[in-house]
Amino acid sequence: MNGTIKRAAVACLAMFALLMINVNVLQAVSAKDLSDDARNTRNFYERYAVQRGRITTGGKVILAQSKETDSNEFKFVRQYPEAKLYAHVTGFFSPESESGIEHYRNDLLDGSSADLLLQRGIDLFTGEPTRGANVDLTINPKAQQAAYDALRQSGKRGAVVALNPKTGAILAMVSLPTYDPAELSGTNKSQVFSRYDELAKDKNQPLLNRNIDRTYPPGSTFKVVTAAAYLEDDPSRDGQTVVDAPQVLKLPNTTVGLPNYGGAACGSGQVTLVYALERSCNTPFGSMGMDLGYDKMREQTERFGMGVPVSVPMPVAKSDFGPREDQSAVAMASIGQRSNQMTPLQMAMIAAGIANDGTVMKPYLVNKITDAKGDTIDEAEPDELAEAVSPETAGKLRDMMVSVVQNGTANQAQVSGVQVAGKTGTAETAEGQAPHAWFISFAPADDPQIAMAVLVESGAARVGAEATGGGTAAPIARTVMEAVLK
Repeated sequence: MNGTIKRAAVACLAMFALLMINVNVLQAVSAKDLSDDARNTRNFYERYAVQRGRITTGGKVILAQSKETDSNEFKFVRQYPEAKLYAHVTGFFSPESESGIEHYRNDLLDGSSADLLLQRGIDLFTGEPTRGANVDLTINPKAQQAAYDALRQSGKRGAVVALNPKTGAILAMVSLPTYDPAELSGTNKSQVFSRYDELAKDKNQPLLNRNIDRTYPPGSTFKVVTAAAYLEDDPSRDGQTVVDAPQVLKLPNTTVGLPNYGGAACGSGQVTLVYALERSCNTPFGSMGMDLGYDKMREQTERFGMGVPVSVPMPVAKSDFGPREDQSAVAMASIGQRSNQMTPLQMAMIAAGIANDGTVMKPYLVNKITDAKGDTIDEAEPDELAEAVSPETAGKLRDMMVSVVQNGTANQAQVSGVQVAGKTGTAETAEGQAPHAWFISFAPADDPQIAMAVLVESGAARVGAEATGGGTAAPIARTVMEAVLK
């Protein structure tokens, strides 16, 4: 009898042990898989149970907010009052995923962040429902609207990004084509997923943030980097230094030469550096690149922040001068072609670095985090990213870029009563496709408040002056600068 009881007791203990092991496996080892399982509807409904924080800019303009509903299943739904204007900044909040700020500050917006632990404890004690933190952005609404309107009027795909060169704060970030985040943030999975598939398959890629998600050949805007490397290599050089400017530059180990834009001559064949930048001549800058060599050119791009991991908080695609090749490749990369690939944000950082006496600030989009009651949890602190050039070199580049706007290819960027510094660019792309139009700039030149980059995809489709970044991209930049400065 005792033996039977012992065996029964052992069996019970064994089953209890197995039960405990199973519970621990489910709660610890398998918890995430079970939570992420598409058949688990609890997570779906819980996403709408918490009042997510607002996304604002300037502390006043609401870009995203949660509205309470009468539904028993979905207590709060996400709304985007500014819709397409800020889509690539806010992102969307869909039944199973997020993008943009909605994703990269999700733990704050939904109240799960460790930074909100104290507030959650107080809410638990007082019986208040959990509410997410509010995220205030650095965007200047006037700059954003001006960039959106001007780029849309071009009728082209493209990107506009503007920075405060002294802090790195992002003042505008527009990518076209765009989309309505509300269409991807509803509670009807079938409708949301169907719309997402439509947008994802669209050949114009409206979901793509062209400022940070993709790189492009920068064309002649990159000549300011080549000029920077040339000036840094010998501090005695300046805008009046005379450089060789043949009509066609002979490239080693090839029968193909590098011509100037449209095959034109660049002055008399020997011109000042400022003249070469004003006219955007290819041959002098290709020659400078070869004389400096791959290592010095790549080092200069890295000093402008290229290759340094950057998030704003969305991650930024890596810009790259290109791999080590022969001297001909260096010449082409030095005028922004060949394997040279840059994001619009990186080109804006280059303009901002020159504007800020040679110091590139780390770009950022989040200005401040506040709790549901408006108390500040965290606030942005401007941070240096890199020392691109000396203040002396930055001053020389600034003067030359001012001359480009006053006397060269960027005269359509002129702003009445404001001294603007800039550089145009026309970047060749695939065979048979129109070149991209670029413009980088900052203003006022003597006390910069805004630095920016404009990219118009396949925007240089016409012949003559209108075919360059000066005819397509520069007027867009002028509109944005006027919105901020006037």
